[in-house]
Amino acid sequence: MATRKGANKSLKLAEVLDLNEASALKSSLMDLRGSGLDIDASQVKRVGAQCVQVLMAGANAWDADKKPFTFVKASEAFLKTLQLIGVNADHLLAGEIRQ
Repeated sequence: MATRKGANKSLKLAEVLDLNEASALKSSLMDLRGSGLDIDASQVKRVGAQCVQVLMAGANAWDADKKPFTFVKASEAFLKTLQLIGVNADHLLAGEIRQ
């Protein structure tokens, strides 16, 4: 069953996604589980591997729930970091931000 775009919840990521932010990010994701999720990473200036791990675990959880988990906006820094650490998240990016 398709989820209507308006039914998705949204999450705006912090500018700095470091080790200190990983726990808060996990809590935010857990609070939003159960519906589709649109993630705004447009303001991210720095992202660490721990937060990428939390986001990828979230993507797997949403996939298991058969709910959309989509990055609708992403900063260049966010996208470059994913690429540098070897994470292919193309399937999670909204069509307009895919490179």
